[in-house]
Amino acid sequence: MSTGRLRNFRAMSPPKRPPSISRSASRTRGGGRTQAVYYRDSRGHEPVNDWLEALVATNPAAAAKIDDYVEEYLNGRRPDDPPPEFPITSQIEGGLRELRVRFANTRYRLLYQRSGNLVVLLHALEKNTGAIAAADIRIAQERLADFKARMDAEARARPRAAGHDAPRKRGLER
Repeated sequence: MSTGRLRNFRAMSPPKRPPSISRSASRTRGGGRTQAVYYRDSRGHEPVNDWLEALVATNPAAAAKIDDYVEEYLNGRRPDDPPPEFPITSQIEGGLRELRVRFANTRYRLLYQRSGNLVVLLHALEKNTGAIAAADIRIAQERLADFKARMDAEARARPRAAGHDAPRKRGLER
């Protein structure tokens, strides 16, 4: 049984969520382990986090399973490890991949891409068709381009770690 989001659900407090951007973390090569982070736009919004928070309100057990998959399959991997194999993940286009999570009869997808030791969570959706829609792929690609463009910008907020040990988003503490 999950100890992350599900534990938070039992306590009726908000779930833990992944981070965003860090120059030092992204430039750590060779050593270290992968860390899932939320894409954060220039206004400080984290669209994947927002999507997951909405899912917690309607289906907390599904949100807990997604959190468990991020922890198990994206966090803590060696830099030279290949991506998790199908059916856990699959390649969408170039380095863009989907984390595939099935809960009951619902299929959830988190679109992500590696950037050094960071695994950037770019877009999330409930999948109801055979293929990921071109519009969803375009959203993920635009967010990745924005992420890369701002990687060398000065003064960013430190990222929040994804997974079970992630600190809560500021303002959500109870």
